[in-house]
Amino acid sequence: MHFEPYPFEKLAVLLEEISPNPAYSPIVLTIGEPQFSTPAFIQKSLCKHSEELRYYPKTAGEAYLNEAMRAFVARRFGVRLQPQELISTFGTREVLFNFPQFYLFDRSDAVMAYTNPFYQIYEGAAIASRAKVLHLNLTHENGFKPLMDEEQLSQCDLVILNFPNNPTGSVLTLAELGAWVKLALKHDFCLINDECYSEIYTAHKVPSLLEASLHVGNNAFKNVLVINSISKRSSAPGLRSGFIAGDATILQKYGQYRTYVGCASPLPLQAAAAMAWSDEYHVEQSRKIYAQNFKAAQEILGISTSDATFYLWLKVDNALEFTQRLYREYNLKVLPGEFLARTNDNGENPGMGYIRIALVEETNKTIEALNRLKEALAWKN
Repeated sequence: MHFEPYPFEKLAVLLEEISPNPAYSPIVLTIGEPQFSTPAFIQKSLCKHSEELRYYPKTAGEAYLNEAMRAFVARRFGVRLQPQELISTFGTREVLFNFPQFYLFDRSDAVMAYTNPFYQIYEGAAIASRAKVLHLNLTHENGFKPLMDEEQLSQCDLVILNFPNNPTGSVLTLAELGAWVKLALKHDFCLINDECYSEIYTAHKVPSLLEASLHVGNNAFKNVLVINSISKRSSAPGLRSGFIAGDATILQKYGQYRTYVGCASPLPLQAAAAMAWSDEYHVEQSRKIYAQNFKAAQEILGISTSDATFYLWLKVDNALEFTQRLYREYNLKVLPGEFLARTNDNGENPGMGYIRIALVEETNKTIEALNRLKEALAWKN
């Protein structure tokens, strides 16, 4: 197997011979990792239950954690899941890597499609599954929304969407998600929406694929799954708490598979995660900071921003050169968009000419970074 280097490895190579301007303090806006402290009540719960490290955790997770997750889905999306319709997981990265291997194992000439640009674990899963890949390119011309080529989709066994989208920040409406559910039923492929950014929105709540499934009458969530994580929602990526939910028939078999994977979450982490999934106040506070960051970007850069995620997907002439100059002259790190996408047979890379900026710092630091960026953009023009 050959795996592509991760975008951050490529960035390190791109910048390795550059000495940043010491007149500026370093600011890193490359990784989607909230730079706020994990809320104190979550930390206290973790400490309170540390004595439970002496116990082996169950692969299926504790009932209280699964119930907290189902309660979150009901509270947030109005979808009441049965116990067999949700599996708690050790974050979602492991699911995105091992679920395709599980699901595609018995399928000859498996075909997997996913959005492009993408979270690189999708590609890794396709390689490990020996699946043929179809890219759903997200471009300015299509509003950064996936095109539905039914001839290609009819070949698919598994399709992974990611909305709200990393890195473009685009959002699909309930109707648009519902159209994808209908396609999954019509062409009999498994449809996953990676919803890890569902709780990072500005004015309006974003819909879930589970809601869309009910909206189009697919009440059993046939062929439909979502994943979600506490990492962005609660500024707690280290808790590694996520879930996969939807089609109970698929999940029953996947649950059996997981007993061999060895990704059970330690009990103190489960206790802390259950507290986090059950509380909305701390999430609202984080959303306010992200909204302030987006407002600052609008005012300083004179651009429109997305309705969700904490990313700017900013058009520049030459992303590689601009990224190098930002680091050299302003001690500011961003990520070239082409590192997050792949080139098609026509030589087109939908990430080419873009940079991704993660507005994950407190607002004052974000404003400092945006002012440096504004100066760099003005110099370019």
